[in-house]
Amino acid sequence: MGQCQGKGIPVQENDGEIQAPSASPANVPSSNSPFQSPYPPSYNTSPLPLGVVTPSPAKSTPGRFFRRPFPPPSPAKHIKASLARRFGSSKPTKAEGGTTIPEETGEGSEQALDKSFGYGKNFGAKYELGKEIGRGHFGHTCTARVKKGELKGRSVAVKVISKAKMTTPISIEDVRREVKILKALSGHRNQIQFYDACEDADNVYIVMELCQGGELLDRILSRGGRYAEEDAKVIVKQILSVVAFCHLQGVVHRDLKPENFLFTTRDVDAPMKIIDFGLSDFARPDERLNDIVGSAYYVAPEVLHRSYSVEADMWSIGVITYILLCGSRPFWARTESGIFRSVLRADPNFEDSPWPSVSPEAKDFVRRLLNKDYRKRMTAVQALTHPWLRDETSPVPLDIHVYKLVKSFLHATPFKRAALKALSKALTGDELVYLRAQFRLLEPNKKGQISFDNFRAALVRNVTDAMKDSRVLDILHALEPLALRMYSFEEFCAAAISTHQLEALEYWEEMATTAFENFELEGNRVVSVEELAEEMNLGPNAHSILSGWIRSSDGKLSFLGYTKFLHGVTIRNSHSRRR
Repeated sequence: MGQCQGKGIPVQENDGEIQAPSASPANVPSSNSPFQSPYPPSYNTSPLPLGVVTPSPAKSTPGRFFRRPFPPPSPAKHIKASLARRFGSSKPTKAEGGTTIPEETGEGSEQALDKSFGYGKNFGAKYELGKEIGRGHFGHTCTARVKKGELKGRSVAVKVISKAKMTTPISIEDVRREVKILKALSGHRNQIQFYDACEDADNVYIVMELCQGGELLDRILSRGGRYAEEDAKVIVKQILSVVAFCHLQGVVHRDLKPENFLFTTRDVDAPMKIIDFGLSDFARPDERLNDIVGSAYYVAPEVLHRSYSVEADMWSIGVITYILLCGSRPFWARTESGIFRSVLRADPNFEDSPWPSVSPEAKDFVRRLLNKDYRKRMTAVQALTHPWLRDETSPVPLDIHVYKLVKSFLHATPFKRAALKALSKALTGDELVYLRAQFRLLEPNKKGQISFDNFRAALVRNVTDAMKDSRVLDILHALEPLALRMYSFEEFCAAAISTHQLEALEYWEEMATTAFENFELEGNRVVSVEELAEEMNLGPNAHSILSGWIRSSDGKLSFLGYTKFLHGVTIRNSHSRRR
């Protein structure tokens, strides 16, 4: 496979029976992505090799045999089709090390492709290549010494990407986008530093900071397969910090895994750097990505469904945290298709050792990231304010999610705003910690109020070239109605909460009950079925359902109606929308 990498495994299908081969290290899918980690690989299997850890026995993970009247469709089929479009062929060929990559033939003949990138042609004059320190599908990574310029004498890492292996327009665009993102993102301590990009007739050279402390995967293995909880917090905080930065800039990494985090030195407390933006992309406001990329063990369900955004990165962080805390994978199978089925259908195991000894806060943290409904997952900034990681002394970054929620609130009807205002009054201290931190970042005036100017200034303070390329700044146009008024903290809370995220809390029922009591006092009013359908942008086909949400006694929303109204239209009834 390519983007969702795995070793090609033959599967026999006879009379509705699918037989998977017996498990062995050679049969376990590899997590290497097309642009493999630019520094020394630890193991070909991911995240941890068999024999070192025990796979998590998720309840619905496929076993050795399946007997059905008709075999279920393989989740890998459309992934292979996506790879064929990206690389030019769906027929795999064996590469060094036993992994599989698409053949360099098919559509997109090399003769028809423009492989000129416009980068400098003087690589040999500026850099002296050293030893190879990593190898991927499209090239390899070497150390190098800078021969002239500001960095003269410094050791750097050079990712050498072979032009001969760029056989489709998509693969060429991937390289252009990787360099563009590396150039545009700057200023975070946990991000690999980009120095230069060059090319010649054979290769593209990406010159970056050299990290000599090894991969996060190496450190996990050196600790016996897992981290102590306090040590895991240090790692997860660094991951969340840099991912929050990327998401604010409108960049989704799409290949987060332990192999893509490097320590700067061998010191125990050395900081980590995020690397390998070869599969990254710009996540523009109100747009969903649909190409399937990533690594099998870390891929989010919505990626397999071909509709995702930055929330997919949060799922991957949930998988990494799970591994750090217990040393095994939350979703595991012997074949790549089996892994995908597990991701789509299975629940992580929190019953086996060592989970009983892990703190409730840590388990809640992982559960809220490994929620199959992407709308219910925490953002990177929200995760930093979760009780498991909360640190009053560490500044919280700005969250672009707040801007998206406020935009929706501004375009909501007065009835919906009243419902959200009632809900905001039921928030507990844990949820208010995040909202207070975001409100402070907007720098309210002496009266404790904010306006459109506060939102604009906060975003501009964090701007990079990536934010311009991802069109994140366009969201300010949708917030212009704020220019007409000032918002207090209470009103900000009503605008900046997500019902879907609150529904993931264990105490959601209690919160919803309190919110409904507030709504009864201040916002509930007589509403007709037709008006409610108009509020929710539903057609006449939904009237029979909506009638059950309105109390016959007084014509107002019932508790069920209130919670459904807050939740909004679901995927199941979206076909009832008016055309």
